[in-house]
Amino acid sequence: MLEKLAEVENRFIELEGMLGDPDIATDYEKVAELAKERASLSDIVDAYRRYRRQAQELEEAQELLREAEDAELRELAGEEIAELEASNAELLEALRLMLLPKDPRDSKNVIVEIRAGAGGDEAGIFAGDLLRMYTRYAESKRWKPEMLDINEQGNGVFKNITFEIKGEGAFSRLKYESGVHRVQRVPTTESQGRIHTSTATVAVLAEMDEVDVQLNMADVETQVFRARGAGGQSVNTTDSAVRLIHKPTGLVVEMQDERSQLQNKLRAKQVLIARLYEAEVERQRSEREAERRGQVGSGDRSEKIRTYNYPQGRVTDHRIGYSSYNLPAVMDGELDVFIDQLATQQQAEQLLAGGADG
Repeated sequence: MLEKLAEVENRFIELEGMLGDPDIATDYEKVAELAKERASLSDIVDAYRRYRRQAQELEEAQELLREAEDAELRELAGEEIAELEASNAELLEALRLMLLPKDPRDSKNVIVEIRAGAGGDEAGIFAGDLLRMYTRYAESKRWKPEMLDINEQGNGVFKNITFEIKGEGAFSRLKYESGVHRVQRVPTTESQGRIHTSTATVAVLAEMDEVDVQLNMADVETQVFRARGAGGQSVNTTDSAVRLIHKPTGLVVEMQDERSQLQNKLRAKQVLIARLYEAEVERQRSEREAERRGQVGSGDRSEKIRTYNYPQGRVTDHRIGYSSYNLPAVMDGELDVFIDQLATQQQAEQLLAGGADG
């Protein structure tokens, strides 16, 4: 692990040098990219340097303990050694967590989808309650929620809700909310006072970056042929028509409307780029949909990540086995009590899997 930390520090020093290079200073995009990487390494480098300073102090205190003849001096050295050993143990654990692989989506904005599950109208009302909960949570983090799509059946019953939350680190916190949420309470329409169980599914997706297709012409086979008119007759005595074949995808574009080969090739290239762009958008859409289906399951009552029990004023997260008995606060957006523990659990699982080894 210490070797990894040394590599991180060397990269940090390298970035500082590059940011001070006059030749790079005029490339604002490059400067922004380097500054962002430097900022991402700053905390771990500061902690590593603090650890090294304390390790040196620990060696000096241990040497003093070995050589000191004065009893009071030896006692002071012993106390300092105990403090430094405890502090360095904490620093090492913090550094181990910092070295865990980061989810590249953690800094992204999020798209949240809430869908009413089992339980009829009560499920639709609960979907609206979850919307309010997440909106309040976003506001507490100074993030900006923005509605994208909402399907309300009337009387506060929602079939599905889609909204965006913009803010640094939004995905890193809200990703733990994906799954089936279960509510147990007496609906306002229940005259017998019976407790009903309903569900709503939540999917938290990292907002996709704008797709930018870079067409590598080395991947494109160009064929030229004579343009033909109706009935197959030749309308051009030169090979002005163009067929572009994108070998990685098999997409084929033909263009013969223009009179010159160059014009047809330019038009065909534009069409090919547009098709590749559309194909990439569709691929990402399909992946997001598959991810959403994987997150929300079927919405059946038996599947759940969290239960909101109104009669008992209790919210239980089944993944960590933790219950909060302050349901009103949770529904008002106080979710960190769960999210902090879920993040800690994920880190522990990564450590057990050897995420920071080697």
